[in-house]
Amino acid sequence: MRVSNIGEYKDVWVFIEHDCGKIEHVSLELLTKGCQLAKDIGCKVCAFSVGENVEGFSEKLAEYGAEKFYFIESPVLKEYRTEPYRDSLLYLIEKYKPEIILIGATTLGRDIAATLATKLNTGLTADTTALDIDFESETKNLLMTRPTFGGNLMAVIYCPDNRPQMSTVRPGVFQAIKNPVNIEKIREEFELSEDKIPKKILEKVKTDSDKVNLGFYDVIVAGGRGIEKKENIKLLVDLANILGGTWAVSRKVVQMGWAPYSRQVGQTGQTVHPKIYIAAGISGAIQHIAGMKSSEIIVAINKDPQAPIFDIATYGIIGDAVKILPRLTQYFGERLKAGGSNEKD
Repeated sequence: MRVSNIGEYKDVWVFIEHDCGKIEHVSLELLTKGCQLAKDIGCKVCAFSVGENVEGFSEKLAEYGAEKFYFIESPVLKEYRTEPYRDSLLYLIEKYKPEIILIGATTLGRDIAATLATKLNTGLTADTTALDIDFESETKNLLMTRPTFGGNLMAVIYCPDNRPQMSTVRPGVFQAIKNPVNIEKIREEFELSEDKIPKKILEKVKTDSDKVNLGFYDVIVAGGRGIEKKENIKLLVDLANILGGTWAVSRKVVQMGWAPYSRQVGQTGQTVHPKIYIAAGISGAIQHIAGMKSSEIIVAINKDPQAPIFDIATYGIIGDAVKILPRLTQYFGERLKAGGSNEKD
């Protein structure tokens, strides 16, 4: 159903996800992007959140450009549950009518974004890899880009007839850059009753024994089908250890059972932007490139000189990754033993 009062909607809102009193980093990344979008359409970038104690986030949010912080506090909102979060966030959105809403594509973010979009009767573009403004449209629509058809094509999606325009974005797609401003805090009251909420949290159990946040590393050595067999994962590990980084793989390697999903880079894996990304035996499918294209330096190793990965590589090595990786490990290992530095090489 078309919204007739599109002109009443204004500002870019970023949902601030938090856990155990700490803001999730993806929210700060989206504030940085939100600042750019707000500048493009001439409005403010605002943060919004709910929880038991969230007012204290305002200082951190101001560091990353949030000009306003809308929030609701209640003991009922201490732990995430869909219904109370949805209803309280819906109250804020319907009252202040933001034009754009950005939410991190985390487990929590995907859940709350979908239910909010349904209640608001608006569209939602999931897992976007780029956000831009269409200056040719009268209403300056948000252009949301994401891979489709298994990562073989990039689709640009927009929502011309409904507001707010909503998008979820994976952690690591954008960088969080400090942009200090003065922030205005807007506290709202919303009545919530624990007795009316059917879901109860009996116990909260966390485990991350099989998880790795690839976004924490400055150096990533990633392997694709060109590493030939599962045993050659060790070649990635050895070089990553020498360089003080970690290892990762493409989707194909995970599908073949050579590595766990937690090591996958790409649209359906993790998005990273390290200082150095070494792509060994990775052809460069759109799905994979979407997860690492913002790396500062990309070193591509591939036997095929026509491999798409070379189109975005800073440096390219044409050759067999299985033979080249051990040589790189040996070279940097010898430099370390000699007391040299790898940073300039």
